[in-house]
Amino acid sequence: MGEMGLRERKKRQMYQDVSDIAVRLFLERGFEAVPVAEVAAAAGISKPTLFRYFPAKEDLVLHRIADHEAEAARVVTGAADPVDALRRHFLAGLERRDPVTGLNDHPQVLAFHTLLYGTPALVARAYGHLERSEAALAEALGGGLDARLAAGQIIAVQRILAQDNWRRIAAGEPVDEVAPDAVRAAERAFGRLAAGLPELVPTSETR
Repeated sequence: MGEMGLRERKKRQMYQDVSDIAVRLFLERGFEAVPVAEVAAAAGISKPTLFRYFPAKEDLVLHRIADHEAEAARVVTGAADPVDALRRHFLAGLERRDPVTGLNDHPQVLAFHTLLYGTPALVARAYGHLERSEAALAEALGGGLDARLAAGQIIAVQRILAQDNWRRIAAGEPVDEVAPDAVRAAERAFGRLAAGLPELVPTSETR
């Protein structure tokens, strides 16, 4: 068991190291300008080995957000009020300036988001991430069409809120000035979700 744990840790570290090297090169010269073979050489591995870890070039970048695919599903699991649980989770992310909320002005975070949102191939590949997030959330909400519709709305709200925060900060607005608006926008958006998804909100009898 301990050996398997060590192997898993080494594998995770390999993913992280190769992704970090790739992102650094992409930020320096642009996603399209850096071939996969150069990333592999910089990481000290062969190109076939790299593709065993990352099936597509875009995955070298998207690895950084892969851990968030099941985040919404984890938040709602066991929650009496899924929408409120997600609202509180998002607000907590804003409070700690979590990059996934877009409310972060660290130069490396801004550069990464500019790379991600400014590269059509990465934007297209990111839709797969969103689809998997929706699928995991829908499953956690019980499955079925209603759950899938709810999951689609929730994931869209989180994405739009985060992108709006990032765009304002990338345009030069101070993060501390964006923060109050970000909180109000999140409260308003999740309030509308709660009103529009009554099947996910407990009735007064069950509170």
